[in-house]
Amino acid sequence: MPKKNHLAGQASLYLRQHEENPVDWYPWGDEALSRAAQEDKPLLVSIGYSACHWCHVMERESFEDDEVARVMNNDFVCVKVDREERPDLDHLYINAVQMLTGQAGWPLNCFALPDGRPFWGGTYFPRSQWLSILRQIAEVYKQEKAAVQGQAQNLAKGSVDSNLIPITAEKASFDEDDARRMYDDLIGSMDTRQGGNEGAPKFPLPENLAFLLHYYRRTGEQKALEQVKLTLDKMARGGIYDQLGGGFARYSTDAQWKVPHFEKMLYDNGQLAALYANAWKITKEPLYKETVYGIVRFIENELMSPEGAFYSSLDADSEGEEGKYYLWTEDEIDRILGPDAALFKEYFRVGGEGLWEAGRNILLRTDDEERIAGRASMDLESLQRKIADSRNKLLEARERRESPALDDKVLISWNGMMIHGLAEAYATFQEDRFLRLAENASDFILDHAFSDDGRLGHTLKNGEVVAEGFLEDYAHLARAMIRLYEVSMRSRYIQAARKMIEYVWEHFTGKDTRLFAFSPKAAKTPAAHLYEFTDNVIPSSNSVLARVLLYLSDIFERPQWAERSSLMLADMRRHWGRFSFGMTGWGQLLMHQLGPFYTVVVAGPEAERKAAFLNQCYLPDKVLAAAGAPEEQTPPVFFQRFTEGKTLIHVCQKGACKLPVEDEQEALQQLLPQSCS
Repeated sequence: MPKKNHLAGQASLYLRQHEENPVDWYPWGDEALSRAAQEDKPLLVSIGYSACHWCHVMERESFEDDEVARVMNNDFVCVKVDREERPDLDHLYINAVQMLTGQAGWPLNCFALPDGRPFWGGTYFPRSQWLSILRQIAEVYKQEKAAVQGQAQNLAKGSVDSNLIPITAEKASFDEDDARRMYDDLIGSMDTRQGGNEGAPKFPLPENLAFLLHYYRRTGEQKALEQVKLTLDKMARGGIYDQLGGGFARYSTDAQWKVPHFEKMLYDNGQLAALYANAWKITKEPLYKETVYGIVRFIENELMSPEGAFYSSLDADSEGEEGKYYLWTEDEIDRILGPDAALFKEYFRVGGEGLWEAGRNILLRTDDEERIAGRASMDLESLQRKIADSRNKLLEARERRESPALDDKVLISWNGMMIHGLAEAYATFQEDRFLRLAENASDFILDHAFSDDGRLGHTLKNGEVVAEGFLEDYAHLARAMIRLYEVSMRSRYIQAARKMIEYVWEHFTGKDTRLFAFSPKAAKTPAAHLYEFTDNVIPSSNSVLARVLLYLSDIFERPQWAERSSLMLADMRRHWGRFSFGMTGWGQLLMHQLGPFYTVVVAGPEAERKAAFLNQCYLPDKVLAAAGAPEEQTPPVFFQRFTEGKTLIHVCQKGACKLPVEDEQEALQQLLPQSCS
């Protein structure tokens, strides 16, 4: 049996994948940093995640190679980091590489002083180039240490300057031109033929699409809705979506959404479930409902733990090859489907647009169902039944293949995004299964990763907290708890959200900024605290938290929370015009602030039915609280709201309420004068 390095027994699958490398890897911690200081060697911090294809490639080429390992072990103290387990370290080192090279990604390989401050780095390197870099860095560190330390100091200062949003004297006042400028900047950078961002690769970027949907609801701007529909249609019909098993891959390597990078992540699918559900509320497009159900089916079948929480990801590779699990040759399809193969191949463009490489196909849907049915002399319903039957047969055959590796970390922030997506799906389609899944996951997390004082964990493994929570965990789970409360009426969830925000307020408040630090103030960091504010494939922790503060302010009568939310937004204003693509979470808060933003209180014995009616409409500028009767955990917003024998709906704005009404249609008119769709 090969000798194991210091990664043996780690909770992280990614770290365990490297435990038999000849590289003497350490996990991040005092042992590695102490050794580096004692031996005066630079740290080599290598960051990735278990589902990362190019991480596996670099491992095979370099980290499993004895010659490369000898150089790494002789001249460096080598540290492996799971970016999902330690997002704080990932942010630090990826920012450094971004400043040095203008781009960054995974695997991320960064060289640092023994105290952890980075001085040089990059991403994937082929073996020969990597060996050359190792020797050069080792020589430079020995011969020019003062220059290396100066570089580390400059990078540290650059990191502080780039991620600190200072307090401004600007008043928290906003106008419609602010939202319009952000919209114009965003829509101008999007692909009007294929959807999504211009060019390749293409990432889903759900927060950008959520901003456009919100902007459409606010302004009636048809171009915003058309761009959302174009993108959602292309994605759901493309190779980035698993046409058999459901669920989305992380991104498409091309500009047509055809060839995915085959890893499948929980955070994408949680956000996209919510987005497709909300788009269905407006469009009633059957494809969007089908896609939501497909996402949930994928999550249930492949990413759900026995306790009901959700695992983090599926690998891109199987049998050492990227995407092999998902690809099909025509011969395979002919053999499995027999006489039904021709129709299936036409439907999914096999042998045509779906052909990729080595005779293998990615399943796509680029033709209209009605046209396919017409050519086959079938009615639409018969076609759909036939395709569904063929899908099931290929799924059964696929399940006999070697499946991609599952990373069974339970990440609290990503679970928050999935719970939010399930709650939104339940609000839209009233499918009891969606609510049950969301509640089961939430209850497990609150029982195992949440303390009475509001403290959260970041990672659960076998029901135990492995790492303490970061701001992203509090922000995303609190947002999920609010939406789950809106659809379930269970006070446990809204009270948990309150406790999380109280804990953040005390332990994550930053210095010289109104944003919140990514790590608790007491946490040890190799450099200055990070303040995450840019929305990317995942919305930033601060933009989500700023919205959560607004949502909870009226429910718990905490006006200081709404004020802090407004001031955070005011401090972010300088970034809107030049970087709207990464500010769309803040853009949604901006539209809340422009108003009207409503707190809707439904109180009385028919609260569940009336709240469900309102939840089925896309109303992004409201938060809803519903209760059948007062109880110990009922939030303060219900004070004096109950009237015996009646169920009243109170539509309020900044504490001032319109006359309560009993009819939900009348309440909807107060919230949205035009049609719900």
